[in-house]
Amino acid sequence: MKDAFPHRPTIAVTRHAISAGHYLAAAAGFAILEAGGNAIDAGCAAGIALGVLQSDLVNVAGVAPIMIYLADRREVATIAGLGPWPKSLDPDFFMREHQGRIPEGVLRTVVPAAPDAWITALKHYGTMGFREVAAAAIRCARDGFPMYPLMAESLKNHAADHARWPSSAAIYLPGGRPPEAGEIFRQKDLASSLQYMAEEERAASARGREAGLEAARAAFYRGDIAQKILRFMKEEGGLLSAEDLEAYRSPILPPARRRFGDLEVFTCGAWCQGPTLLEALAILEGIDLKALGHNGADYIHTLAEALKLAFADREAYLGDPAFVEVPLAALLSPQYAAERRRLIRADRAFPEMPPPGALGRGGRAFAPSKGDPSPGSGQRPSPEPDTSYVAVADRFGNLFSATPSDGSSTAPVVPGTGLVPSSRGSQSRPDPRHASGVAPGKRPRLTPNPALAIAGGERFLPFGTPGGDVQIQAMLQVLLNLFVFGADVQAAVEAPRFASYSFPSSFAPFDYYPGRLTLERRIPEAVAQELERRGHRVSLWPEFEWRAGAVCAILADRRRGVLEAGADPRRPAYAMGC
Repeated sequence: MKDAFPHRPTIAVTRHAISAGHYLAAAAGFAILEAGGNAIDAGCAAGIALGVLQSDLVNVAGVAPIMIYLADRREVATIAGLGPWPKSLDPDFFMREHQGRIPEGVLRTVVPAAPDAWITALKHYGTMGFREVAAAAIRCARDGFPMYPLMAESLKNHAADHARWPSSAAIYLPGGRPPEAGEIFRQKDLASSLQYMAEEERAASARGREAGLEAARAAFYRGDIAQKILRFMKEEGGLLSAEDLEAYRSPILPPARRRFGDLEVFTCGAWCQGPTLLEALAILEGIDLKALGHNGADYIHTLAEALKLAFADREAYLGDPAFVEVPLAALLSPQYAAERRRLIRADRAFPEMPPPGALGRGGRAFAPSKGDPSPGSGQRPSPEPDTSYVAVADRFGNLFSATPSDGSSTAPVVPGTGLVPSSRGSQSRPDPRHASGVAPGKRPRLTPNPALAIAGGERFLPFGTPGGDVQIQAMLQVLLNLFVFGADVQAAVEAPRFASYSFPSSFAPFDYYPGRLTLERRIPEAVAQELERRGHRVSLWPEFEWRAGAVCAILADRRRGVLEAGADPRRPAYAMGC
């Protein structure tokens, strides 16, 4: 891969860098860095801006899992940024009243976590106030921004979904139709909500920065925004209560971690799918990946089979650790990884999702709902748009990695706010017996999962991507492109990708496609044919496909004093630095 020639240059700088899922979000964070803010200030600015600039994929009132590396402490911390189910939920409600489905609309609403997550990050690790970091988001919402092709396509594809609710249609179908690329797109109610939080902070700022941040938080969770959310939930039959909102605080937790050669890789905990990346690395650890040949049939087959094994364990074991006994140490142990590795056949693919490993309690087998397994477009029908990403590295050595999310098409906008309170309940299973099954106060198992890798104590890589169940797969491939095959950051991001769908989707209705393996068309036809011979049900994406993820990453090389940032051209992601 060292000879790979990317479409964009790697952004190589010495002071600070940012890579984000939209170019204006990158600009928002970069302006904060230039104004003297640290990586946390800049990351929060970009993350809040993504909730405006990609509000079909990310909601200001959605989820925002965050990972932070603190250079002075040499410490990695995570902020969960994921809200739980309302306390009034009956665990059997969806099985009894909705035939085992979680319907679209307000019934899938969990506590909105993103506002608290950003403010928690600023309070504990940042230097600026909410109104400073939210200024760009407010401006983009109030004055508008030119609609770009990917969002225009998303809004067109989901026009019928937005039309179900007048409050959503008023924003996403202005004049009765989705906006075209190039038209100015405004979200005035969303600007007002963010401005209200900023003004409440300003009024309290005489008592100090922390008091101001707490006032901004209170504006959302107890003030006028909360009252509008609660009134709408009551009118629509939702479950969210004032107690749910007032009680929520994003916990600060240690990361999950595992070594892979001289790499130490960090993810968020088992409340998200992050540990699945660590398990896949553990399974691959005993294999000479470089000898298999980058993106050859042996390499793709091996990674796909390792991912199937890891995803089978995700299906069986991962869930909110406050409610589920997750055998994380066992899942990541060398002994267990060796057991799973021995199940991989070099000449034959698993025809379906393999069974989970036997790790004592848990691991309950559920029959997944199968989609059409025939080759075709290489995508699930009507894929649910979700997620963006931001990475930041500052001049102090701090790193920020966050994956904000929650789309606009499966639940309604609260009138007068521009907000869709988190519809992440779509990632819980309606059967409470499942590891990620519903329960009052329990968090769904989240797909967004920011990550960090440290190589030899000298090279640091915050990285992540949107893409639902493809996230782990794209992140794994980029990580190996960098540290096994020696690509630079941008080449590692742009290299052709593949993804398995041979496991249940994380999104309701949780269908899966046995044996399906989807390849970008830049992977040679002879490789696809050999994979089919081994039993993969191959389907093809275009050469650069947005469903293959949009990885952003920054490689901070402490020895050389250089920051190298890359951003994925599959979506409107951009990197900046100086």
